[in-house]
Amino acid sequence: MKILIVEDDRPLSASLQALLADRGYQTDAVYDGEAGVQYALLGVYDLIILDVMLPALNGWQAARQLRAQKCATPILMLTARSELEDRVEGLNAGADYYLTKPFDTRELLACVGALLRRQGGQVDQLSFGNTSLDLDGSTLACGGQWVRLSAREFEVMRCLMQARGRNLSKEAILARVWGYDSNAVENHVEVYVGFLRKKLASIGSNVRIEAVRRLGYHLETNEA
Repeated sequence: MKILIVEDDRPLSASLQALLADRGYQTDAVYDGEAGVQYALLGVYDLIILDVMLPALNGWQAARQLRAQKCATPILMLTARSELEDRVEGLNAGADYYLTKPFDTRELLACVGALLRRQGGQVDQLSFGNTSLDLDGSTLACGGQWVRLSAREFEVMRCLMQARGRNLSKEAILARVWGYDSNAVENHVEVYVGFLRKKLASIGSNVRIEAVRRLGYHLETNEA
């Protein structure tokens, strides 16, 4: 699971990253509302932790922009402002939950888990067509056949299965699988898609990874 933290208090942001990493989550951090919107719209995050008092755009403005642009990623809003009107403002802007500072880390982790479960983020298996991806064992299975995936193959396949047939750009896959600080290029995505196509064929899967020029990749199933 990958989480975007939009918080201008850098020590707090670093603490959140460390806390979430210790629980097995991947995180990226940005420090103003405009950057938060830009990153969130990449579509590679399972959850956004969004502060209210931010430079450039405040959290309410950022949430409204994301919802206006059809970004459905859950938003956990953090703020020191605890008045009822502020909480209502945050929820009306599109936040899914509103947590006031200072907060107990147990409550934060419980909120994160609840929001991820709500969107089906915490499951043991993803399926598409006649094929399933085991999230614990990193295996791809079809009928009685299965094949183990490398770490990169697994992450690319998980992205595609979570997209449920929607196109994912090469840039989005690079950001999610390799990270923003990586030297990986689009050819890396093409290579791993090639590996996955061969492994899907080896287990008799009816799932195809289709490429669409300038739009990226999506999954389809063969006709029966």
